[in-house]
Amino acid sequence: MVFKIHVLIKSLLVIYISRATFEGGLFIVKNHIEERAIELAEYIIDKKTTVRAAAKEFGISKSTVHKDITERLEKINSKLASQARIVLEENKAERHIRGGQATKLKYSILGKVAAAAKNTF
Repeated sequence: MVFKIHVLIKSLLVIYISRATFEGGLFIVKNHIEERAIELAEYIIDKKTTVRAAAKEFGISKSTVHKDITERLEKINSKLASQARIVLEENKAERHIRGGQATKLKYSILGKVAAAAKNTF
C-alpha cells in the first residue's frame, strides 16, 4: 500500500514538474489551462467559430471548450469571456439554420445521384 502511494505521488510530481520551468532556482508552474482558455476565446472571437470547430482545432473536447469559455475564463478575464459568449450565443441561435442548410444539401446531392442512376439504366 505504501509503495503504491509513493509511486502515485512520484508520478504526479513528475507530471507537475514537467509542466514547470526552472527559473532562478525555483520551479515556476505555468497554468496551461488559463492560457488555453484565453487562446480559445481569442480564436472563437477572431474566427467567429463554433465550439465544435474550436475543439477540433485545439484537439480537445467540446465540453472542455465550453467549460473553459463559460466558467474558467470568467475568473481570468470577464471582458474576454463576455465577448466569446456573444459569439457562442450567435452560433447557438443560428444552428437550426445551418442544420437545415446541411439537410437541404444532403438531399439535393442524393436527388442528383438518384437521377443519374435512373438515366444509366
